[in-house]
Amino acid sequence: MTGVEQVGGRAAHASPGSPGSPGSPAGRAAGSVAQSVPTVPEQSRGEHTHSEPPAPRVALRGTVERSSVRGQVLDGLRAALLSGELAPGEVYSAPALGERFGVSATPVREAMQQLAREGAVEVVPNRGFRVTARTARELSELAEVRALVEVPVMSRLARTVAPARWSGLRPAALETLAAARAGDIARYADADRAFHRAVLSLSGNEQLVRVADDLRRRVVWAGVDLVGDAAQHVALLDALESHDLAAVSLTLAAHYGPHPTTI
Repeated sequence: MTGVEQVGGRAAHASPGSPGSPGSPAGRAAGSVAQSVPTVPEQSRGEHTHSEPPAPRVALRGTVERSSVRGQVLDGLRAALLSGELAPGEVYSAPALGERFGVSATPVREAMQQLAREGAVEVVPNRGFRVTARTARELSELAEVRALVEVPVMSRLARTVAPARWSGLRPAALETLAAARAGDIARYADADRAFHRAVLSLSGNEQLVRVADDLRRRVVWAGVDLVGDAAQHVALLDALESHDLAAVSLTLAAHYGPHPTTI
């Protein structure tokens, strides 16, 4: 029995007169609060595991603790999506994935609902969650949106941020290069987001950083030249540190595609 199930079991056997029972004031207050909290729809729980592909043998990083189990499951699922262990178009149930993670189905459902909000998976009623297969057009549109959000800000920062401040971002750029050379897609995705967050954070606009970070979570890295992409991070820093605005424009154009930049 998991920690979550043990907690649920104790709550279910509370006596009528106990503080947490339905008949007590605390129980009635808890019940009213619980009614206002949205729950996962029954049809999205994915209890049926027949006719689905084997769940990937994903592994969690470190020891799973109750307080962080949902976050660790979410990280594990994201890594499995990036590596292709969770294949586009395939349907996976929460119970089957929970068995692979060694946890109950509940944190898996919660993590999958988060991935559904990010567009990485979609709910399949009475079956589970289907991994989204993005079309070439969708990927192109996503790249354009990222460019529209990030390029103008980076162009402004190139003019206004002192060259010496860019040197502090060198370790983040080198981490993307190391991850790319190792061929570790999940590590690269994390390092890429960290680098771009560090650059955009210099704008002081936290909302912009959050929007850009969410967009980068949707990037599909399969088939991408990771080493070439990482090398552009290093080249961009070289140009920023030397205050070579022409080189900055060329590097941004190469990194984001043929979108207009103004420096």
